[in-house]
Amino acid sequence: MDKQEEYKKLFLSEAREMQEKIDQALLALEKEPANHALIAELFRITHTLKGNAMGMGYEALASMAHVLEDFFGTFNQQGQAPAKEAFEALFRSSDMLAKLIEAVETGEKVSYRGLRKKIELLTTKQTGEKKEPAATQAPVAEVIKTATTANTAPETQSLPQQEIPTGQVKAKEEPFGESPEEKRKEPKSGKPANSQNDYIQVPVSKLDDLLDLVGELIIERDRIAAQDTGSHITSTHNRLNRISSDLQYVVMNIRLVQVGFLFNKFHRLVRDAAMQEGKEVALVLKGTDTEIDRNILQVISDSLVHLLRNAISHGIEDAATRSAQQKPNPSPLVLEAANEGQGVRISISDDGRGMNVDRIRQRVIEKGLLPASLARELPDEQIISYIFEPGFSTSEAVTSLSGRGVGMDVVKSALDRVGGQIEVQSVPGKGTTMHLFMPASMAVKSVLLFEMGRQIYAIPLAATDYVTSLYKNQVIEMHSGLVAHHQNQSFSLFYFDDILRQKNYHSAHWKALHPETEFQVIVVQLRNKRIGLIVDKMLQQKEIVEKPLAKPVDHNELINGVTILGDGQICLVVNISAMINQVFRQQARQAHLS
Repeated sequence: MDKQEEYKKLFLSEAREMQEKIDQALLALEKEPANHALIAELFRITHTLKGNAMGMGYEALASMAHVLEDFFGTFNQQGQAPAKEAFEALFRSSDMLAKLIEAVETGEKVSYRGLRKKIELLTTKQTGEKKEPAATQAPVAEVIKTATTANTAPETQSLPQQEIPTGQVKAKEEPFGESPEEKRKEPKSGKPANSQNDYIQVPVSKLDDLLDLVGELIIERDRIAAQDTGSHITSTHNRLNRISSDLQYVVMNIRLVQVGFLFNKFHRLVRDAAMQEGKEVALVLKGTDTEIDRNILQVISDSLVHLLRNAISHGIEDAATRSAQQKPNPSPLVLEAANEGQGVRISISDDGRGMNVDRIRQRVIEKGLLPASLARELPDEQIISYIFEPGFSTSEAVTSLSGRGVGMDVVKSALDRVGGQIEVQSVPGKGTTMHLFMPASMAVKSVLLFEMGRQIYAIPLAATDYVTSLYKNQVIEMHSGLVAHHQNQSFSLFYFDDILRQKNYHSAHWKALHPETEFQVIVVQLRNKRIGLIVDKMLQQKEIVEKPLAKPVDHNELINGVTILGDGQICLVVNISAMINQVFRQQARQAHLS
């Protein structure tokens, strides 16, 4: 990657961060229009964004940021508050900045001049003066030279106008308005004013490369351990094991980000969706300092968007209905994150109308997902799970937010990709909560290895209840399959490879087995659903670096990923969520047919 490309990536990272800050400040200003500290902040951010864009030669972005700078500068100088009617144009302008920033990377042509003119007119209306049109002002390209050489423009000095040594990164932007004289002053601590800060920006792709190397190191470590013996080798291996394990966890921690990084972006989404639906909604964030793997957060971000929109469209009532029911306005929509066990739970809760289970049951029947007689017998919890079927929707009308028959299946698919689970709690008239359970990291996963046939598989320890040995005479054969009773618990028992191949157990084969035949059983649990898996051989607990399956073998939803063991063998990672769901669906159909 050449220097110019590095500068471009650095600019894009900062510009996106600035645009998000503009969005957040606008949301706060809309609630407190007379808050002049917010107006000053918006002026400073747009001023810096304009200068940085000028320095890089991105004229369209600089021009749009310039008119916003003028707008906020005018209100900042006059000490007045923007009119309520101006905010829609300001939010559209923030969206336009986001499009122009992305256009820097994609090269797409974005039409922005009409909106720029609207902001100019709003500024002119405020000042009462006729403002010279932007088209007759000095071209932005001519301003670049001045902007990049002037000592009095600190925001442009943050741009890389000269070569930066490898591994070095520019300091945080200085507050607007600080003079060069103040910059040269030594801080009270005696630390040089030009000292670099303790943070650098690193592309995620470099962390992914580092993780790949760590994974190869772990494989090589395990290979050495499997081949070599002797006290000296053992001592050397122990040191290698400690160092490689420490490195593995350091890489894992580097990839962790606070969920607030994503959550704070949803204030704007909720504001726009609520206005579109004619409802009053206030987003409440909790646990924003909870940390999770950045890649997991990226995978589920679209799922969270859909769940939030669903809550506003389907769950939360309009203001009149809520007032009649003595519910508060605006309605609180709670987005919460918390550590739970070895993973993270993200919950979305509303206090709206709750799910209409009877309506869901009817749609299940109409779409032919279950026979009517069976659908009426299933408990509400199992009926609600059908909302995650592809194309399922209870909306009669199609809007921009709902009723298109897409979304909830995408939520489940995204969670399956990261080895997560979803649980729904809904009370009619009281509201709905969606719980998303996910591993905290994709870099390291604790698993239980076992053998079936000649293939080695891994089951996440988080889904493993316990392992045990059972004899045939401890297992009851029923018309629907095998049932075991152990530790005061009853659960269905399956041959692992039967589930994998979607086969039923063979009754004649079972009857031919000796009563004292011993089975190795792994008992797994998911959302109060428990099954036992008969396997050939238990191996060991292990921490692995999991990789997704590549095409064309990525179509089996029961296999979540793959890893390579120290002896070179390929180990498949089981998707317990998909496996248990498949088992219980099949049992329901068999019960109906019998």
